[in-house]
Amino acid sequence: MAQKAEIRSNLPLKIQTILRFFWGMGIMFLFIMLIIRILELKLVFSNHLLNFTISDVIIESLLEDVGWYLYFMGLLLMVHLVVSLFSPKLGRGLTLLIFVLTIIIHVALISYFLKTLLPLGSDVYAYSLEDLLATVQASGQLNFLTVFLGVFGAVVLGLILSLGYRFIKLSLKTYLVVSGVTYVFIFFYVFFPITDNSSANENKSNVQVNKTHFLSQASFNYFMFDDNYYFDFYLRPSGNDLIVQKDYFDDIYPFVHRAEYPDVLSPFFDSLESKPDIVFILFESLGRAYSGRDAYLGSFTPFLDSLAVSSLVWENAISSTGRTFGILPGTMAGLPFGKNGFLEFSPNYPKHETILSILKENGYELNFFIGADQNFDNEGSFLDYQEVDLIVDQQSYGPEYEKTPSESGFSWGYPDKAMFSNGLSKLPESDDSPQLRIFQTQTSHDPYIVPNPEIYQPKLRNYLSNELGFSDSKVNDYLSYENIYMTLLYADDAVRDFFNEYRKRPEFENTIFIITGDHRLPEIPMSTRLDRFHVPLIIYSPKLKGPESFKGVVSHWEITPSILSFLEKQVDLNLPEELIWQGQVLDTARTFQSNIAMPLMRNKNQLLDYIHGEYFLSDGQLFLISDRLNIDPIVDTQNLNRMTGEFEEFKNRNNYLIQTNKLLPEDFPEN
Repeated sequence: MAQKAEIRSNLPLKIQTILRFFWGMGIMFLFIMLIIRILELKLVFSNHLLNFTISDVIIESLLEDVGWYLYFMGLLLMVHLVVSLFSPKLGRGLTLLIFVLTIIIHVALISYFLKTLLPLGSDVYAYSLEDLLATVQASGQLNFLTVFLGVFGAVVLGLILSLGYRFIKLSLKTYLVVSGVTYVFIFFYVFFPITDNSSANENKSNVQVNKTHFLSQASFNYFMFDDNYYFDFYLRPSGNDLIVQKDYFDDIYPFVHRAEYPDVLSPFFDSLESKPDIVFILFESLGRAYSGRDAYLGSFTPFLDSLAVSSLVWENAISSTGRTFGILPGTMAGLPFGKNGFLEFSPNYPKHETILSILKENGYELNFFIGADQNFDNEGSFLDYQEVDLIVDQQSYGPEYEKTPSESGFSWGYPDKAMFSNGLSKLPESDDSPQLRIFQTQTSHDPYIVPNPEIYQPKLRNYLSNELGFSDSKVNDYLSYENIYMTLLYADDAVRDFFNEYRKRPEFENTIFIITGDHRLPEIPMSTRLDRFHVPLIIYSPKLKGPESFKGVVSHWEITPSILSFLEKQVDLNLPEELIWQGQVLDTARTFQSNIAMPLMRNKNQLLDYIHGEYFLSDGQLFLISDRLNIDPIVDTQNLNRMTGEFEEFKNRNNYLIQTNKLLPEDFPEN
């Protein structure tokens, strides 16, 4: 009896000691994290030009942090109590380790955000280890200094957190009240969350969100929720408001359809006497915000602007993804995304057709040129599947070419001028067969290192002052992104040099050039949620009757069906009857309208946006689209429900593809 009484008398003291260790470290942890948040906001606004102020976000940011950290500490407290009841020393050490690692990870996430203005989410799990290492090495963030600072910082943080339980000593009742209030808060935090997705300004939402919370929530969703599908959604007919009416007829292959894709390009071309060459220029990070007429940041592509004067130009064009992984599946076919982008099906791609495979069956030779590694994002395996005749990547450059300089010892590969020059040198002087050639640039990619900075630094300053007519103060603002703007001017010069050389080739007069960006770069603040997808789209050819500019909303998905329908009419191209194109055709309206319906994938694993007509659904909030792809939040329950249903229908079909790998039948006939 005496022993039991002694145990009962020691239990409150033991619990008090356990809670003292936890809340001593926890209070210090919360204090450190709130200081880090204030420093984060100051760094964000000192490094980026945003259209809102720190006072607009600081209250919401701190409330977001307090909510998340109390939730996090409430969960950790349960682990701490269980472990400490068996071993107080182990419980204290484990909790200290978790707090220290959380702070270090949080600082790393902030560092990523300061560079990209995008919080890191579950897309990190969609990249291979090799691709992740290449990206980190290219950024120059992983080196001896950062590793040393990380280790040193961990030691210092451990000492600071330890001071908490040494100097913060409260009564058992106080510890129990604090713990109880924390769990009451968690109840309301989980069941009555405070969320606001109505803002069209994605930058503001990204600044406010707690970066560790964002990654934790995205990771939980990624690993815990299965991609289930519901069979009865599949065979809804396409909307009557769309240009192309698609007949889906096979419930085993829900993307397969029959449709008449009209030829919308022939009215703008002289008649073709033979199959034309097709040249794609896929421009890394080329956003409409800083390229083309009336670009709201000013245009940094003077050559492309001059070319547009003699071209077909779509002012309201969008990419299908917010990163490079979608450019080939988007422009070459309009293929569904799968789980992490279509290229992640590699090497077990579902049976599919693209403009590459169809033109090859019609006698075309296919060539692809890039200065980087073809295996990044699995582009090489995708091209191999299409049986591309020639692939030139960084392994195919001679000693006369120099790689892009690097601050970390790692380079993405060869700069754009070298890529174009090397590609042209590998082309035969003349060809008997028609050609499809793809040139993909990469210099205007993080870490934005331009060759010959001694040339492009004064060139940028002159361009800002004299060509764009900016004031001295505005020039200084733009120089905050000096490296980015220099690479854009450099890449534009590379395209200029390419065209000057290509004009000398005999096939130039019978060539159609298609130029577009893969996405808008995120490092320069975006104006809206749709801005990241807004890219230039230019078709140039000596065969054009004249220049035209169009206001109809189009996407990368409209390129393949439009080109193929055009070639079918002009040169009797043989096309399959059963198709899997998700797009429509290029809209040649001179006034603003939108007749497309498609999902948009921000990053790998982030399928959160859907557009149909002039409505844009993003994170559950409905927006109305206007000219220049401006968006305004609206309240419209009927259209919100309709858009949500359509988006879920696509996701169900997409998940069916993920689980069954069925896109086209394996016995699909060749042309």
